Amino acid sequence: MGSSMLRLVLGLSVLSCVLVTSSAQTCRNQTFSNRVFATCRDLPQLTAYLHWTYDQASGRLEIAFKHAGITSTNRWVAWAINPRNTLDPAMIGAQALVAIPQSNGSPRAYASSITSTSTTLEEGAISYPLSGLSATFENNEVTIFATLTLPNGTTSFVHVWQDGPLSGTTPREHSHETSHQNSKEILDLLSGSSTQPTGNSRQRRRNTHGVLNAVSWGILMPTGAIIARYLKVFKSADPTWFYLHITCQASAYIVGVSGLGTGLKLGSDSEGVDYDTHRALGIVLVCLGTLQVFALFLRPNKDHKYRVYWNVYHHLVGYATIIISVVNIFEGFETIEKYVGDRYNSWKHAYIGIIGALAGIAVFLEAFTWIIVFKRRKSENKIPHGANGANGYGSRPQQV
Repeated sequence: MGSSMLRLVLGLSVLSCVLVTSSAQTCRNQTFSNRVFATCRDLPQLTAYLHWTYDQASGRLEIAFKHAGITSTNRWVAWAINPRNTLDPAMIGAQALVAIPQSNGSPRAYASSITSTSTTLEEGAISYPLSGLSATFENNEVTIFATLTLPNGTTSFVHVWQDGPLSGTTPREHSHETSHQNSKEILDLLSGSSTQPTGNSRQRRRNTHGVLNAVSWGILMPTGAIIARYLKVFKSADPTWFYLHITCQASAYIVGVSGLGTGLKLGSDSEGVDYDTHRALGIVLVCLGTLQVFALFLRPNKDHKYRVYWNVYHHLVGYATIIISVVNIFEGFETIEKYVGDRYNSWKHAYIGIIGALAGIAVFLEAFTWIIVFKRRKSENKIPHGANGANGYGSRPQQV
């Protein structure tokens, strides 16, 4: 009895393993009517598969791209080759084959050349000779068939695949989840092997650029202004407040210049991304910061007749720099949202919290220091004329 039960359990286990294995979707158990392909590959993202036959001598590439999990007709599917052979970015310049399922028949299949991140996959010519483009939509799977002619000597290329929502009949931006961001690779047409993106270097540079500029222009610069405006009211903080002010502003300028450098490099590598306003404001900020640095070396003595004009200039340029800094940080968030969606919303909210806290501190200190000044003036009015303090400045904040 025991041995019979054991054989039954083992038999059921083997049968279940066979069933699970056979039901697992792979490109090798996929077939097509009247079509046979020499090689296939299970793509690493988005439940997608690529079948192909490639004749290197003529450059003729026959493909079938299958995307599973498309459960409705309000989504688009695309597969593309990037002639520039760059994984970062892989989307800009890609030559795409697009399929849009239809509720009343075969999917609409067409070609599209992607020139910017804001593309709506408009129909148009691509850079490869194309024939036999068609698509099917069966069992929640979209399959695109096509024949392309690649340049002589091509043995590998960068390809990209995506799916996204429709607005009516117009393709809209795809998701920016990790699976969509990583749906790209370098494919060796001869061996069938591929090279996956091992890390998003552009994302790291984007993060570095954002941190450098948010900390320098967006936090250190206003903090230095708060120190200069409010701490000097307290006699015990003199001259410590001055050195803290200089330290904050000098650090902000040095780090900010580094941030501009990373931004210019990032911009040159982000073809198709519109960042003109963000870049222009960044250059203006560095120019204003440079003017403040030179102004420090030209600062007149406290009793010089031109000191009052220097103070007006210093304050106007300083506050203008802070205002433009905050505006440009939000301009940077808006620019990146057009490219990666809401991925940086948490960063944006964190900065809003920080700048809000600094604004709250400034409002509190503004009221508090005015109370101190009024009290000092009131007490000074009770002191005989001439007894105005040992340092000759009384309660008035010293000019710097």
